[in-house]
Amino acid sequence: MAKQLKITWTKSFIACPQTQRDTIKSLGLRKLHQSVIKDDCPEIRGQVNKVIHLVQVEEI
Repeated sequence: MAKQLKITWTKSFIACPQTQRDTIKSLGLRKLHQSVIKDDCPEIRGQVNKVIHLVQVEEI
């Protein structure tokens, strides 16, 4: 079974650049404290690393 990541949006992006806002939206997060489960792949890891100060990540 492939590893998965549980990504939870924990901090607001009000003072963040537009690229980080777009990254949050592309991860599928729409509301604060919402969680999504994504497959662990280099593309998703790259997006998470870009907004790591706004999200919490758990390996499932």
